[in-house]
Amino acid sequence: MASSTSPQRTYRYLRLAVAGTVAVIFVSMGIAATSVGWLTTVSDYFYTPARNAFVGALIAVAVALLALSGRGLERALLDAAALFAPLIALIPTTLAPGGVPGVDVPCAERCFPPGFEADAANGVLTYLAVGLLTVLVALLLAALRQVELATVGWSLIVAVVVLVAVGATWLFAPHLLLAQGHFVATIAFFALFALVALLNAFPRRTAPPVPPFRAIYAGIAVGLAAVLVAYVALLPRADDFGAPIVLVAEAVALVLFAAFWVTQCVEKWNVPDPALV
Repeated sequence: MASSTSPQRTYRYLRLAVAGTVAVIFVSMGIAATSVGWLTTVSDYFYTPARNAFVGALIAVAVALLALSGRGLERALLDAAALFAPLIALIPTTLAPGGVPGVDVPCAERCFPPGFEADAANGVLTYLAVGLLTVLVALLLAALRQVELATVGWSLIVAVVVLVAVGATWLFAPHLLLAQGHFVATIAFFALFALVALLNAFPRRTAPPVPPFRAIYAGIAVGLAAVLVAYVALLPRADDFGAPIVLVAEAVALVLFAAFWVTQCVEKWNVPDPALV
């Protein structure tokens, strides 16, 4: 059995860990469902005892994506996705009246529960502060020539744009961020990831993957795109269906997300320098 290098093991475990975060979300949902039932969306479980696992899994995803981002266009896409993952966790979804037992929603249709505004404020302000600190550290490393500014330039530009957009919205229209922030972050995250899967199926600067892997990546990209269309179309009427159709669509997106990382782990298991692939 050939010995592996430290970078190989690091990338293997990171990819498996990202896939594992989906298992964390599903297990926590399943346990919460025994007491609150099957809710309208996956994100509704933020308001149940599954909250800590849900938030922790998404923060872990953000950190892992930054570590796994590699270089080139895939780096920019994964770094951008890493910006949106914490927002999905820190800005809870809106709720329908009676959507989650014990959570007060004083409106006729889906809106943000007032009792959680302080939690969201803490999360958004923490996100902005840590995001700014991350940008400053990256600029310092570039100034010290520890990283090449050209390799992280697009990621820094996207980070600044997202931070400014989130900060300005929170400052001037906080209720808009509470009402739409989770939805926008979710769409952006999975849309970016569909592009990542497509890029892996049809890479620009490296040899294409062998047919089985190429087909899997292409299938994941198409699947995520289809789920996103369904999500946008169904979410406004999510509480009108007799079955949790939106929850199923979100679960499919999470399964596809996990499948990508498992596939990439298998494909690149023995790559000597996985950071450059």
